[in-house]
Amino acid sequence: MPRSERSPLLLAGLLATAGVAHFVSPRQFDALVPRSLPGSPRTWTRASGVAELALAAGLALPRTRRTAALAAAAFFVGVFPANVKMAVDWRHRPTPQKAAALGRLPLQVPLVLWARGVARNAEGRS
Repeated sequence: MPRSERSPLLLAGLLATAGVAHFVSPRQFDALVPRSLPGSPRTWTRASGVAELALAAGLALPRTRRTAALAAAAFFVGVFPANVKMAVDWRHRPTPQKAAALGRLPLQVPLVLWARGVARNAEGRS
């Protein structure tokens, strides 16, 4: 399978794994929900898990891949505040945890670019 065909499936796998994790271990995600959002953190955790699973399904299907990839790019931008909150909340934790939290921040950029690349490669293939 060529790289251009694997890329959307790998992104779908990443999103599906993250989506399932939101339901298997929701407490860790609840803690990342910014306090400024209305409602229960668990509701946001579940909603983001559902969104990730839906994006994964959309990426897996060539017919919906472009739209799902663009939505995934927007999703990665949208969850950035949760990563900022994690970095702030974990600033007094041991160095490895602090480094992991800080390391998540710049990782959003390649995720957004990856999703945009998948969308670009899916153009004209629907």
